[in-house]
Amino acid sequence: MIKKIYFIITVFSFFGDLGLHAQGLYMPRNYKRAVKNETRSLNGKPGIKYWQNRSRYLINMTALPPDRSIRGEEEIVYFNNSPDTLKLLHLKLFLNIHKPGAPRESTASSAYLTSGMQIDQFSVNGLKENFGSTENQYTEKNIKLPQSLLPHDSIHLSFSWHYPISLESGREGMIDSTTWFLAYFYPRIAVYDDYEGWDDVPFVEAKEFYSDFNDYKVSINVPANYIVWGTGTLLNAGQVLQPFYAAKFKASLTGDSIFHMAGPKELHEHKITMQKPINTWMFQAKNIPDMTFCLSNQYNWDASSTMASEHDSRRVSVQAAYDDKSADFHQMVEYGKHAIYWLSNNWPGIAYPYEKSTIVQGFAGMEYPMMVNDETYRDTLFSRFVAEHEIAHTYMPFYMGINETRYGFMDEGWATTFEHLIADSEMGKEKSADFYKEFRVNNWAETASADQDLPIITPGSSLSGEGLGNNEYGKPSLGYLAVKDMLGDVLFKKCLHTYMSDWHGRHPAPWDFFNDFSRAAGASLNWFWTNWYFSNNYIDLSVRSVNTSPLGATIMIDNIGGMFTPFDLVGVYADGTTLRVHQTANTWKNSPKLLSLQLPSRKKLRSILIDSGIFVDADPGNNSWKAR
Repeated sequence: MIKKIYFIITVFSFFGDLGLHAQGLYMPRNYKRAVKNETRSLNGKPGIKYWQNRSRYLINMTALPPDRSIRGEEEIVYFNNSPDTLKLLHLKLFLNIHKPGAPRESTASSAYLTSGMQIDQFSVNGLKENFGSTENQYTEKNIKLPQSLLPHDSIHLSFSWHYPISLESGREGMIDSTTWFLAYFYPRIAVYDDYEGWDDVPFVEAKEFYSDFNDYKVSINVPANYIVWGTGTLLNAGQVLQPFYAAKFKASLTGDSIFHMAGPKELHEHKITMQKPINTWMFQAKNIPDMTFCLSNQYNWDASSTMASEHDSRRVSVQAAYDDKSADFHQMVEYGKHAIYWLSNNWPGIAYPYEKSTIVQGFAGMEYPMMVNDETYRDTLFSRFVAEHEIAHTYMPFYMGINETRYGFMDEGWATTFEHLIADSEMGKEKSADFYKEFRVNNWAETASADQDLPIITPGSSLSGEGLGNNEYGKPSLGYLAVKDMLGDVLFKKCLHTYMSDWHGRHPAPWDFFNDFSRAAGASLNWFWTNWYFSNNYIDLSVRSVNTSPLGATIMIDNIGGMFTPFDLVGVYADGTTLRVHQTANTWKNSPKLLSLQLPSRKKLRSILIDSGIFVDADPGNNSWKAR
């Protein structure tokens, strides 16, 4: 038989004085300045003078396959809610990553390279301005304003632009000759925030994004028989879809049935869209960080909906767009519905905040607001696993406004955590643990190199390679799961919900997260954050010694790697019985390097094992002891 013992520790034993949130926790100078300016606070809440800027985007774009040139006209109203006078605006031109010579972290094939985004016309407050040369212009550009933008004032920008879509599809580009994914396709104003100022970190492709919460209205002009899927509400389904399919689409928004909206046969017979030379598809979304779209004249289209959560009767549309030959995508709407409902009702346990989610078959494994661009896999279990991860990103970075470029652990780490928790419920803990270790943890545990153990808090914009990947996915996820194990589900969810309530629709920095969790928990967690997120520690425990007596055994555990790792101590006795004692991260708080544990039993001890589960040990060879 296996017997489990859990040490019960009152919550107040975890922590120190609640008033010492910031003590012992490194904070950079710019964050300290934000606290002094009262835009941030040491209790984790937004400061009383917190502000953030935003924009209103009106975009009209045209895509006419096989012509690869995509053209657009764009109006931006930018609101300066800051106390600062802005003499310039910083623009993001992400698609210039395709230009030859653009700095990037990986090589580029000839199919990837293009001439980038060309600005044909530019005006400020209705007056034409010289945009300047784009010959050596890549993903970042400063625009000097003819007149400074005062605090609490707004400015109106107009652009006409065009770019050739890349033949090679990744996060965006041509999935096939008539199926295109459009992302990062428009000039945008970068984030100007209260602790970094302008987000002027160059986009080098490996890192991800940081965006304001904006309002969008986008029209896309495409030929007849092309379907467009996108972020936000489709405003004119009755004008672009033939009546039978418009009614079918409307029905999909209100029930649980899965509707096969379109396939190659229907599209070939010209049954789906209005038979005008050009159809204009109109989408709208408010208070959202980005818009993305897919267009195709051959992809299958499935649609259904699910309740947002048990406590929110809103219906969420779930759609899929895919090649008919991809067996896994025929089940993708069902996977999406399940993921949205599970995430809404379990972890994070907050109702899916948007009206829809569309899962597109592409090549990216990438999330966007209300959109997912995923590859197809033979293993449908893995397809489901990937889709759940990308849908989980709805909460971080989009609902929470995370700066992924600098602090990817605040979104990828959480998506990895939610992905693991949903897998626990679907696969069972053993198989879920195998998945988690294989895809998220083993590389960190097994690779002994200098970049593997850099502190998680290190800005991702300063890292590259495997060290960056481990710092954004597996390592922070293990940290979140260690806190969950230590606090218990009820208190952990209270902390998570406090953080998400305080910061959704805003731009939390890491210190806002750390301090908010401590406040909600009732006392400072800085000893844990410092150990997991600010140190060079790694996971390596060892059985130093075992001393037995008639009253039991004393086991000394070395924390060689220094990480405050939860684990089970498993004792096997001569009569075949097993005693399993669980230790949370709190066990290391007052004895960080060497731990003494007692196994009280008069029976003869045969062996001892440190079982750290998903917290994979760098050197499992010293995790056990056997009696001679």
